[in-house]
Amino acid sequence: MAKIVDITDKLSFDENPKIRIKGEEYEVNADARTMLEIMGVFSNKDQAAAAVEAYEKLYSEKDRRRIDRLKLPFKDFMKMIEFSMDLVMGEDSQGEQ
Repeated sequence: MAKIVDITDKLSFDENPKIRIKGEEYEVNADARTMLEIMGVFSNKDQAAAAVEAYEKLYSEKDRRRIDRLKLPFKDFMKMIEFSMDLVMGEDSQGEQ
């Protein structure tokens, strides 16, 4: 019989993190499959095209509509994508509450 190891108690099952912009919160999709897809996108496309695809994977359609209404400048949009990816990968805790 094959050995079975239950790792459930070693996993966090955390909720998706959120970012806050101008007092509004936006949920960042943090599942592993999404992040792996995004990492692949950035390795296969130019940065601008990859950022748009990452944006579509990181945020729900509802949150994207809300973010779109902010009319962020390109520089700020790219900063938001970068920060969101860092947040999901656990590389940045700046601004945590």
